[in-house]
Amino acid sequence: QPFTFDLRSRTRPIRLEFSDTSSPTTYTLLRPSLILLCFSIPSRESLTSLSTKWKHIVETHFNYDESIPVVVLGLKRDLRNDDGEEGMVFPQEGVRVAAEMRCDRYCECSAVTGELCAQVWEDIVKTAVATTTEQGGRSEPPPCMVM
Repeated sequence: QPFTFDLRSRTRPIRLEFSDTSSPTTYTLLRPSLILLCFSIPSRESLTSLSTKWKHIVETHFNYDESIPVVVLGLKRDLRNDDGEEGMVFPQEGVRVAAEMRCDRYCECSAVTGELCAQVWEDIVKTAVATTTEQGGRSEPPPCMVM
């Protein structure tokens, strides 16, 4: 760790470093420029843990002055079905939780099918680029969109 990706935006190169919070190293020592909170769409429990556990950790350890943008990302979109299966998270629920947590963006994707992966990467990079100014997360990011 961290998992590093070098990308190129239209204006400059971008280096994304992802750190998994389940690692044995102390993740509270990280100094992120953007926080990506992920949950599993087929697991309502994982979405609930964002507001019950991770919101507190983000606010106390990383974003106490709200200067760091926070993105909520729903994973395993390909496993969502429309028959109302219990425990399944629908987009409007994810958007609601992200809004209640005062997050900057909400996105969904599926790594298995590739659905919306390119758009999610683009949104993460746009958010990072827009907020790596002197004003940090308080600068004007692109408008929030539901995909």
